[in-house]
Amino acid sequence: MSEVDGIVQGHRDGHGFVQRDDGESDIYLSPQEMRAVLHRDRIRVRVIRYDRKGRPEGRVLEILERRKAPIIGRLLHESGIWLVAPEDKRYGQDIMIPKNGIANASAGQVVAVELTEPPSMHSQPLGRVTEVLGEIDDAGMEIEIAVRKYEVPHRFSAETLAQTAKLPDKVRPTDKRQRIDLTDVPLVTIDGEDARDFDDAVYCEPVTIGRKTKGASPNGWRLIVAIADVSHYVKPGESLDDDAYERATSVYFPRRVIPMLPEKLSNGLCSLNPNEDRLAMVCDMVVDAVGEVHAYQFFPAVINSHARFTYTEVATILANTRGPEAQKRKALVPHLLHLHEVYRALLKARATRGAVDFETTETQIVCDENGRIEKIVPRTRNDAHRLIEEAMLAANVCSADFIASHKHASLYRVHEGPTPEKRTILQTYLRALGLGLSIGDDPRPGEFQAIAQATKDRPDATQIHSMLLRSMQQAIYTPTNSGHFGLAYPAYTHFTSPIRRYPDLLVHRVIKALLGSKKYHLQVTELASSAVHTRKVRPTAASRAQQASKLVVKQTAEAMAWEAAGAHCSANERRADEASRDVEAWLKCKFMREHLGEEFGGAVTAVTTFGLFVTLDELYVEGLVHITELGGEYFRFDEARQELRGERTGVRYVVGSRVRVQVSRVDLDGRKIDFRLVHESGLSPRPPRDKAASAVEELQVVKDVDREHKRATKKAVSKTPRKPARSAGADTAAAPRKSKRSRR
Repeated sequence: MSEVDGIVQGHRDGHGFVQRDDGESDIYLSPQEMRAVLHRDRIRVRVIRYDRKGRPEGRVLEILERRKAPIIGRLLHESGIWLVAPEDKRYGQDIMIPKNGIANASAGQVVAVELTEPPSMHSQPLGRVTEVLGEIDDAGMEIEIAVRKYEVPHRFSAETLAQTAKLPDKVRPTDKRQRIDLTDVPLVTIDGEDARDFDDAVYCEPVTIGRKTKGASPNGWRLIVAIADVSHYVKPGESLDDDAYERATSVYFPRRVIPMLPEKLSNGLCSLNPNEDRLAMVCDMVVDAVGEVHAYQFFPAVINSHARFTYTEVATILANTRGPEAQKRKALVPHLLHLHEVYRALLKARATRGAVDFETTETQIVCDENGRIEKIVPRTRNDAHRLIEEAMLAANVCSADFIASHKHASLYRVHEGPTPEKRTILQTYLRALGLGLSIGDDPRPGEFQAIAQATKDRPDATQIHSMLLRSMQQAIYTPTNSGHFGLAYPAYTHFTSPIRRYPDLLVHRVIKALLGSKKYHLQVTELASSAVHTRKVRPTAASRAQQASKLVVKQTAEAMAWEAAGAHCSANERRADEASRDVEAWLKCKFMREHLGEEFGGAVTAVTTFGLFVTLDELYVEGLVHITELGGEYFRFDEARQELRGERTGVRYVVGSRVRVQVSRVDLDGRKIDFRLVHESGLSPRPPRDKAASAVEELQVVKDVDREHKRATKKAVSKTPRKPARSAGADTAAAPRKSKRSRR
């Protein structure tokens, strides 16, 4: 059997998996094998057997590297023994703490623990308290736990703080040299009400494309997108850059942000605050009547934002140009109307490309001063959101085209189409629905968009769109340009958010170098450098061959540096998303503890082998109705139709089914909310098509029959009924989450 290296991924049920370095299928580790290892340890395993589905199971041979990050948990005192129960249940084992290792912590407090002795097959791990975070109910504790649990860097180094302190408070005259002065152009920022860093400003005016003749009317628009020039202040090799690279992205939580850059930059010197001179990198585009970018140019500039708009303000002005909001901004209203015109043209181009566009509902958690949830409300997207999104997409595409045309290395934002496996699942699902629409063996974005448009008014539209989304791969950063499937672009980068995304900063540096007829050399990171050393380049005796060999090593090193940077930024983006979701789940669980026993109406948002995920109408909170709560019969999961069907009654539960549930259990540690099904007239699962009776009536008949059957078993031997379907770790699975616009 083969030997494989990889990273341990623990499971809260006690078993685990090894994520292989070679990218092949994960290897299962039994609870017995997990006794000597911990979540995120690096190990070597031997594959000892395969199950009937061909999935490998391993045995631990060697522990290559122990994870050194502190473990966060609750300090407990039980039967005279101090121990820490890890907050992340994937660790699987409590950590024993000697009496002299608890520092000044008290029982029940949240602490950070450093391991002093690793676990073995016969003993639990030992550790000592290194940091006391506070009480579990302290305001903001969920964020303190998350940043440590997911190892999010949240403290800038002393060198970075010292370097930041030396930066000026305002743009200096020397900073404006060799820049185009656009301070007289009425650029404006349009962001959310709670935004604090403004990294993009826009302006639009009508222009005539082609030969200008007397009396000719405009047939296009000049669209200016100005982006904060972070690269002017954050230089390669400096401490400020090292910290920004380590973070790779800002992390957004309710009421708090862990920024990629210190606030002096993110909210001050680099933020395009109104009525203040700021340095910017500008993408100046000419867009024709059908939304195609006719021409573009990049240049460094000095700008002065003429106003800070919110999405709500702009949407209100566009809806009523004579209303009170418009009167307050009277001088800028014509420019907003021009922006709306170019937006509608860009929408035409989006439709022509066949870009995929799903309207999803995102939610916003509104907290009080103590960090407690007051309410959860949906985020509504209006034309102002879409206007800015289309302008940013256009600038990102131009930056990708500019870099690709110069054949310079960079990081692209790549989103590939479905894998063969996901494509087959989706094709089977669409055939089972009988839509008359499907995707080909070489899918195109237009096929997905056509299905989305054709089904948007169906009752099961949510289910169909969810399946379309899940069939696509996750977008990543990589130096290899494979296009963006969802947006239907042959090349796409991230240029528009260098304050909060490191890949955008790299793209700015590349564009600046190309504007100066130079080449930007990415510094070889430690990860890339160590990988290069494994490649052997054999120099010959000839001098020319030696020089060629050195060139190959240099090119290989830089290529691998770009690859490493892309992998690092992609991984940290996922880490930020996981940390944000974890905090939101914590807050929702605390919120729902106040509603235990209450009943709510809701809709099924996901169907699995182990039950239904239901989102409550009024609260926008999702929880699980376990399959054992569905009634006294056997439910079979139909993967093709994504439904649970009762074998005896034919009662079906699919995405979109209306149900009424009771909040039965809230597990704060596990971030889980459990519901119990409450059957009421008008809020029942969908009955089978060939049945006239309602699902509630059918289910009641089954219950009556089951009661009679149980009485009969006391008098006669009968066949044992089949048990409800379950799956390993089923009740611990997390519900799928909708994607965010900003992650495209």
